[in-house]
Amino acid sequence: MLFCSVSRKMCSARASYEPPTKRSWKLTVAVPCSLVADVPHLREKTSRLGFLGRALGICRVDEVVIYADLTSMDAMRQGGLVTSILSYMETPQHLRKHLIKMNPDLRYVGILPPLRTPNHPTGRRIKDLKVGDIREGIIVDASGGTSLVDIGVESLAEIPTQLRRASRVTVKIARITPKIVGELIEETRIDIYWGFRVTLKNLPLGRLIKESRPDVVIATSRLGSRVDRMLEQLRSVVTGSSAVLLAFGSPRRGLHEIIEEEGMRLSDVSTLTVNFVPNQGTQTIRTEEAVHSALSTLNAVVE
Repeated sequence: MLFCSVSRKMCSARASYEPPTKRSWKLTVAVPCSLVADVPHLREKTSRLGFLGRALGICRVDEVVIYADLTSMDAMRQGGLVTSILSYMETPQHLRKHLIKMNPDLRYVGILPPLRTPNHPTGRRIKDLKVGDIREGIIVDASGGTSLVDIGVESLAEIPTQLRRASRVTVKIARITPKIVGELIEETRIDIYWGFRVTLKNLPLGRLIKESRPDVVIATSRLGSRVDRMLEQLRSVVTGSSAVLLAFGSPRRGLHEIIEEEGMRLSDVSTLTVNFVPNQGTQTIRTEEAVHSALSTLNAVVE
């Protein structure tokens, strides 16, 4: 009886999930292209990136940027792999057949956990749709001033706009019967968290920061100030900003070393340098573990 009671409560909790509202500030995470370069097998690389992708979605990251911390050719190869797997993960399942091309880097994507962010709907039937729902879709046909969109149910949706085929769009459902009719909606008008985007930058971190110019840059480092002594400062700088970049080092080098290669100091490009895991019990912390730890703390402190 206890098991049945617990199971019912868990099912009820899942059914009553409400997507969280969008933050008033944009959160970007910067990770190195060498993120999984120390892992020999593609299956293990894919698994680690799946852990990272889940952390990004759980903590409502808006964008993950992959920066170059290797020589040019290695950066392109490793960065391309990280981008391919994270992009596959963030793409809603019904769009993958349209948008994802054959790629040997995606050989083991079957082991990736589902992302389950609000833009990844679980309902696959028309009866699961409600007026006002928002769905990502792909233009499959267009003529006469209208377009037909695959939104992941049995029938295509129609929108009163003629767009290029294979365009990825976001649609708000206006009518369901006798046919599904929707309207285009910009992501800026969506008031809930809508997943993350993946960007590959063939730039070193310092230059990336100087060119993107976020309001706040938080560098993560074991050499930084303990997070438990910086809670109020963190809350203050983040809530007063419109764009925050959280930067992470590589499996072999910390941010101090990475930035020094550009002839700069970490303090030249960061607002705060924070140790998010003081008194760590292991000799090293993997980048994907550091991402999860830092984002969880930031999420709790600022929210």
